[in-house]
Amino acid sequence: MKEYLPSNLRNLALVGHGGSGKTTLAEAILFAAGVTTRMGTVVEGNTVSDYNHDEIERKISISTSLLHAEWRDLKLNILDPPGYPDFMGEVKAALRVSDIALVLVKAVEGIEVGTEIDWSFLKEYKTASCIVINKIDSENSSFEKALSQVRDRLSHDAMVVQFPASEGAGADSVVDVLKMKLLKFDRAAKGGYSEQEIPAALKSSAEKYHEEMVEQLSETDENLLNAFLENGSLSDEQIRTGLKQALYERKIFPVFAAAGQQLVGITSILDFVADLAPSPADVPPALAYKAGNSHEEVKVSCDPGADPVLFIFKTISERNIGELSLFKVYSGIVMPGMDLVNQANGKSERLGTLYVLNGKDRKETPKVIAGDIAAVVKLKDTHTNNTLSGKNLPIIMKRIEFPEPLMHVAIVSKNRHDEDKVASGLHALHEEDPTFVVEVDPELNQTVLSGQGEMHLQVVTRRLKERYGVDVEMVEPDIPYRETIRGVVADSEYKHKKQSGGRGQYGHVHLKLEPMQRGAGFEFVDAVVGGVVPGRFIPAVEKGVVEALGQGVISGHKVVDVRVTLFDGTSHPVDSDEISFKIAGSMAFKKGFKEAKPILLEPIYELEVIVPDEHMGDIMGDISGRRGKILGMEAEGADQKIRAQVPLKELYKYANVVRSMTQGRGIFKQKFSHYEEVPREVADKIVAEAQKDKVEQE
Repeated sequence: MKEYLPSNLRNLALVGHGGSGKTTLAEAILFAAGVTTRMGTVVEGNTVSDYNHDEIERKISISTSLLHAEWRDLKLNILDPPGYPDFMGEVKAALRVSDIALVLVKAVEGIEVGTEIDWSFLKEYKTASCIVINKIDSENSSFEKALSQVRDRLSHDAMVVQFPASEGAGADSVVDVLKMKLLKFDRAAKGGYSEQEIPAALKSSAEKYHEEMVEQLSETDENLLNAFLENGSLSDEQIRTGLKQALYERKIFPVFAAAGQQLVGITSILDFVADLAPSPADVPPALAYKAGNSHEEVKVSCDPGADPVLFIFKTISERNIGELSLFKVYSGIVMPGMDLVNQANGKSERLGTLYVLNGKDRKETPKVIAGDIAAVVKLKDTHTNNTLSGKNLPIIMKRIEFPEPLMHVAIVSKNRHDEDKVASGLHALHEEDPTFVVEVDPELNQTVLSGQGEMHLQVVTRRLKERYGVDVEMVEPDIPYRETIRGVVADSEYKHKKQSGGRGQYGHVHLKLEPMQRGAGFEFVDAVVGGVVPGRFIPAVEKGVVEALGQGVISGHKVVDVRVTLFDGTSHPVDSDEISFKIAGSMAFKKGFKEAKPILLEPIYELEVIVPDEHMGDIMGDISGRRGKILGMEAEGADQKIRAQVPLKELYKYANVVRSMTQGRGIFKQKFSHYEEVPREVADKIVAEAQKDKVEQE
């Protein structure tokens, strides 16, 4: 297979809101480059990118696909991540290893929430970015309207490089402002184009955009500004050099027009990427840390002659071959049979067969050079976010920071005997998709599955069934309520006395119960005087109280913030033992607790919701309807950020609510804040339900 130096590589991510045409654009690139002989479509379910059963069925991308093609003696590595917000972790992973991104914007709908989320990731990674206003062949297409939204909501530094000669059905040409030519595309010639003179009707628009380009570029560099002020313009060479530098430095964001399905604008964009987009050799050295010392930074340059370093950014589970690890080589050259060290756990890994991918199609490759992206099979102890490097270079690449889960469900196996299979299946799926989290909650005795949204969790459970043969049901998680008291009980007495022939049981205690400050926990005080309760039995009394705390008294939830004082009691010289005093302590506590004005506490979460102005009132009203308290509002860019505190009970499937109320444009995050008393009418229902369940279980 042909070798490519870092300067001849382009690592390209296609990002944008769901339905913006990323997968179709990827198909167009592969077809135009001669990788495929016909273009697949999402509707027909025969695209190279979307090859998983659930992707074909839902007609959306769920996992990132890695593709490659050759264009003008360069190798393009193309990453096609999903656009649906539930799978934004896939976008972060893809952008982590990309050097240039094409941000797709629909020519009719304009900027959507997925586009804005992706843009925030691009800013975080400082990735050079081009904007493609796609689907200019759609009815009601408006390049100008979409461009205006791009400049308002993404960046004022968006700069038109190509704009459509016409829009709607039959659109087949764009005007190139850089070349000052009309480019006419021929679908029959795999999207090839001919250069023609710009028609008179489009001349003024082309000249206006060209002037804007020159002015914008002159502001990005002092030498260009001096040349512009001296000559009133810039030469073609100055424009191209300035464009390349400004793109790399994120000072400008070139804008293109395209119709992916019709192959309009595709090959000219590829030519631009080939000529002016940064290669791995152009970008700054990657950031890493010394293994075992996260404070000591190391810069990793894209040098084929250096020690090998590779970073795993995605794991795919393949039925026939097991786990396939997708990686980028940051320095050196890697080959099959090479021994490297996983610097996260110190374990050695021998590289197996290396592959370049086009979706599910794999082709063996003898080596992978710095800057390139490929896959390796059957790594034993290495997963997503791990670094492999030589023994002489013990470093760990900066990890991908995946988004925090937004939705939580409990899962119940439909077959009780499948619990071990569920656990192992979820563990394997988590290696493939680190954005969902599984936690076994011992307090609630539930397995809680957390992810980005309902569709995300549906995909996980569906794959669990299809791949591992286990069926689970998603239910609302129980809430970890807490019980406490408001009153003081000065004396709660209980005598445990049992006689049934032979040695009996005897334990007798007096307890005082009083509330403590919220968050103080539990305190046991030994105030026994005169040995009325022998010292050897006092720990048993405390043990009985602690067991009662864990089981709860009125609702079956943990008791908190209570001080219990043992101050009196009696014993029997023969019948008293530890178990007797343990039972007495437990029963005295439960009796006193019921008399001490018991209350329920519920977890309160801090909520931050970012929404456009027009949806702010709806969201605030909904929060109030969820027993929430609005803490404040402030501007967040063009949107509004609402801060509130809401009971956890009211946040089940809140991700669905925010998306529905804001037409998908709202985003939120939540974190635990504190515990607060449950309103009496709500608490009464919870206690009644708990008592009913207890009776049924008995």
